[in-house]
Amino acid sequence: MRVLLIGSGGREHALALGLAADPAVQLVAAPGNPGIAQVAELREVTATDPAAVAALAVEVGADLVVVGPEAPLVAGVADAVREKGIACFGPSGAAAQLEGSKAFAKDVMTAAGVPTARAYACTIEAEVEQALDEFGAPYVVKNDGLAAGKGVVVTEDRAAARAHARDCGRVVIEEFLSGPEVSLFVVTDGTAAVPLMPAQDFKRVGDGDAGPNTGGMGAYAPLPWAPADLVERVMAETVHPTLAEMRRRGTPFAGLLYVGLALTPGGPKVIEFNARFGDPETQVVLALLETPLAGLLRAAATGTLAEHPPLRWRSGAAVTVVVASHNYPGPPRTGDVISGAEAPGVIHAGTARRADGALVSAGGRVLSVTATGADLAGAREAAYALVDGITLDGSHHRTDIALRAAQGQIAVP
Repeated sequence: MRVLLIGSGGREHALALGLAADPAVQLVAAPGNPGIAQVAELREVTATDPAAVAALAVEVGADLVVVGPEAPLVAGVADAVREKGIACFGPSGAAAQLEGSKAFAKDVMTAAGVPTARAYACTIEAEVEQALDEFGAPYVVKNDGLAAGKGVVVTEDRAAARAHARDCGRVVIEEFLSGPEVSLFVVTDGTAAVPLMPAQDFKRVGDGDAGPNTGGMGAYAPLPWAPADLVERVMAETVHPTLAEMRRRGTPFAGLLYVGLALTPGGPKVIEFNARFGDPETQVVLALLETPLAGLLRAAATGTLAEHPPLRWRSGAAVTVVVASHNYPGPPRTGDVISGAEAPGVIHAGTARRADGALVSAGGRVLSVTATGADLAGAREAAYALVDGITLDGSHHRTDIALRAAQGQIAVP
């Protein structure tokens, strides 16, 4: 099976490793990165150009196209690929609005009766002030559109909340949801839906959840503290009602539905939907998935997911730690030489090859260092040992990924 993977980040490298592990798969990636180049043939493409991606899929004779990032999905890349008669894992442009617009997602959730935070879509200052008054601190202000995982401000500072709303233009302001957060990935063909293993990521830049939000500084799975019925409950209360509402609207959602949850005293409530695998949770979830990834994604892309055998999982745990560039999540410094990134488990997110062959930083989140172990403590130890073997001038990383979970310090209210 020839598979064309679209994207160039850490999520795509993790997907590439999962896809290429299947000996039946010939993998092509566009545009890819130096890590992906180790397991796939790289081709050039503008990922957000539907016609260009569809033409490349035809050119390489793809049997399946897997679209990694959100921007190409919202741009309609999956529609263009399917118009060529090629199976594509990823929702239509219309269905991808579940991530493309926070206001649209809230409207779908309301119609479907999905448990979520109360919220208002605001476009003018008076609406912003009224919403901030009603919900109070901590204030949750979300850019309505795509923002690469960094469009959300959660703050006690009203001036900061107001400034973020002003910078974004159209925002969704909602009540703060207390409780530990969980990411659940669901593979779906629009009707059948298969949940993957829940994970938890770390969005703040610093230890102890200090500092601004980022695209994610690390993750771990499984969640030993999560309620035994968590996945079953979220599938029944959130996933299937949402998929039914999308079908009712004539825009069925087929691909990867990412459900971001807060486990509140009133039960699991949705913080956000995404229309693709989340980064860095993908790294830990796929590290534990034993079922061949290509067959699972192809079943979703061809409407045959109900016939797919149950998923198989490896025992143990996985932890990923993000190594970020100097100044991230501000404008990152790039071009710094990286050493130690050849070790198994080091996933490339923002890297490039210099003309002289040196591996250099090329983004904010540079590497996602992923390891497995018999338990979270063992996986943490292995991941941080890998981090210690990496040299990148000015880089930083969190030292507390999965620490509280490994110590049994997380409780669900």
